[in-house]
Amino acid sequence: MKLATWNVNSLKVRLPHLLDWLAATQADVVCLQETKLEDANFPRAEIEAAGYQVAFSGQKTYNGVAIVSRLPLEDAQAGIPGFADEQKRVLAATVDAGGTQTRVVCIYIPNGQSLDSDKYLYKLRWLNALHSWLKDELARYPCLALLGDYNIAPEDRDVHDPAAWVGNVLVSEPEREQFRALLGLGLKDAFRLFEQPEKSFSWWDYRAAGFRRNLGLRIDHILLSPELAARCAAVEIDKAPRKLERPSDHTPVVATLDPA
Repeated sequence: MKLATWNVNSLKVRLPHLLDWLAATQADVVCLQETKLEDANFPRAEIEAAGYQVAFSGQKTYNGVAIVSRLPLEDAQAGIPGFADEQKRVLAATVDAGGTQTRVVCIYIPNGQSLDSDKYLYKLRWLNALHSWLKDELARYPCLALLGDYNIAPEDRDVHDPAAWVGNVLVSEPEREQFRALLGLGLKDAFRLFEQPEKSFSWWDYRAAGFRRNLGLRIDHILLSPELAARCAAVEIDKAPRKLERPSDHTPVVATLDPA
């Protein structure tokens, strides 16, 4: 089973990229972030015509998450229970993979803007709520995958120039502590289960030839519960979509799981 995450930075713009990528990779479950579409405008028909089911939770202009799956999606749930939030950033659903119920959670963690911003405090509150909820979800679903744009580079090796990023969001110690807290629940950073090339990133700024110069960050992650991590055979960052005309500033991260 191939699980993937991709911040498409506007599904309206990137729908052709997504459809071509699905056809080429035959990914089984893909979590999308920043769809930036109200639910009424979501391209359900086009995605279903490609052989996929879809669940989505969106809003106009900002945010928006979706799960695209070749496997039936069940028990879809939007948002973090008990955490009041108008922003559409969380969507969970269950897929049946060969008789194994796997809970897939798609997240778009807030950016935080700057360390002195109210949005940064909101990000930390949001992460606390996510942690508390996931603790319960993991008790219910031994097979759980948490995929998305985390807006956190967990370590200095996930940053093209750590010194240049000191004092900024995405790399601050409180954010990294929150990432480690998710690992403390037993989740595994799937990408780091394997030897990986140095300077492996999933996001590059559009400015200053960021992609061509590999001035990136690894902020898109797949965390797996122990049962899924034990089945993980490979994880890669697929840079091909970032090379297309009018690409997202993010590119897909893909994990391959062996059968249960």
